[in-house]
Amino acid sequence: MDCPINDAELGKLKTFLTFCQKTPQLLNLPQLAFFKSFIESLGGKVPEGMPDFENLAGAATGGATKTSSSASAHSTTGGSAADSTTDAPEVPDSDPESDLELDNEGCVEPDSEADQPMGDASKEPTEEEFDQANDLRSQAAAAYGEQKYDEAVKLFTEAIQLNPKSALYYAKRGQAYLKLQKPNACIRDCDRALEINPDSATAYKFRGRANRLLGRWEEAAKDLRQACKLDFDEEADEWLKEVTPNAKKIEQHKQKQERRRKERELRERQERVRKAQEANRKAAEEGAAAGGGGPGGMPDFGGAGADIFSAFRDPEVSAAMKDIFANPANISKYTNNPKIMNIIMKMYSQSGQGGFPGFPGAGGGAGGFPGFPSAAGGAGADAGPGAGAGGFPGFPGFPNFGGPDAGAGPGAGAGAGAGAGPRPGAGAGGKGGARLDDLD
Repeated sequence: MDCPINDAELGKLKTFLTFCQKTPQLLNLPQLAFFKSFIESLGGKVPEGMPDFENLAGAATGGATKTSSSASAHSTTGGSAADSTTDAPEVPDSDPESDLELDNEGCVEPDSEADQPMGDASKEPTEEEFDQANDLRSQAAAAYGEQKYDEAVKLFTEAIQLNPKSALYYAKRGQAYLKLQKPNACIRDCDRALEINPDSATAYKFRGRANRLLGRWEEAAKDLRQACKLDFDEEADEWLKEVTPNAKKIEQHKQKQERRRKERELRERQERVRKAQEANRKAAEEGAAAGGGGPGGMPDFGGAGADIFSAFRDPEVSAAMKDIFANPANISKYTNNPKIMNIIMKMYSQSGQGGFPGFPGAGGGAGGFPGFPSAAGGAGADAGPGAGAGGFPGFPGFPNFGGPDAGAGPGAGAGAGAGAGPRPGAGAGGKGGARLDDLD
């Protein structure tokens, strides 16, 4: 019995299992929980922990790497990489932050009490209130020195109510909150202190310590560095040394993530370019296989096609052709312009119809140019517009130029064309049209 899974899908499965064999912790990823359950249902056991993604990229030594190499080699020889390779599963580009080995000793649970009183920021204290607040601050400092931290918080709060303009009162109350293991309350006080005085080294110092207690290592390092920069303090410097190792690990981790993100974007951009080049190559090959014919509705100019299309890049030629295509009678404007007439004659001659439309020719020239009377000679009604193979793109009767069959126009001549034109006509019978020198 044939396997219901095709070879391409089996190849992907083999590559995936190679990853799993090298790094079984891969199955602990939430996206692969279903596969982990399958393994465990069969009595298997998946090792605990998360995979080491740094080494995971090289895990599939016999699968994805070889496939990628063969794809690259095939692409450089002109083949399609997509036709001969099997895409390997994409490896996550960044480590989960939980994989970082951080020393979280000394961290505390965040406090979630209601916000402390902050006073009226718009209040302008009187001289008497300044003095009272200063006295309360002294009492709070004494209570803090006696390790009566709750009382210190209460006294600092009273001082803040009297004088909410003092950044120091908020910073010192934040210090007391630190002793009560309330880092969030401390951060709120220090934030207010820095709103009042952005250069408060004390506020940066205690906010940095509060962030350290919450395990916010980068924020802690930033605040403590700023505190030491504004006013060096040995205690702040000691705290900074304590948080720096973890802060550096996180910083390096983020740099690695950013580097991988840029590498991934580069790979994706290169792949888009490769696919575009491959599509262009295929289109060119298909065009060559089709015989080099021009776009739909245009004559097959054979070997001279490149010269004609190149001539159309000339602004003068392009403008003249647009003028003639809009109104074929306008060709009379260009009969004395060798450049334009040369292109027109070349276009018609390459279309395989012999003489230019409207020129009498041996054996019967092609019909006259639309809108021009036919030349004398031969029987037939010639009062109407010239018929036959005349016309340009979109006009009736021009062979290979998108119009109806030759001879569809009104006033078709019945007799053979008379006289010798400048080019022998090779088209179907019909009354000869006007000479170019008759158009003036």
